[in-house]
Amino acid sequence: MGRIGFGELVLILAVALLFFGAQRLPEIGSALGKAIREFNAALKGEAKDDKDAAGKN
Repeated sequence: MGRIGFGELVLILAVALLFFGAQRLPEIGSALGKAIREFNAALKGEAKDDKDAAGKN
């Protein structure tokens, strides 16, 4: 299993375009990006909380 290449990425985007339509794709991309940013922020916040808790003990 390798990385996703250009051809595979184009195929995925074409299927998404057919499935969701051109008007919904930017909305879906924005929502996905926001969810990823929130997830990463939560992970970083959790790591900070663990360090603070370890330092207090």
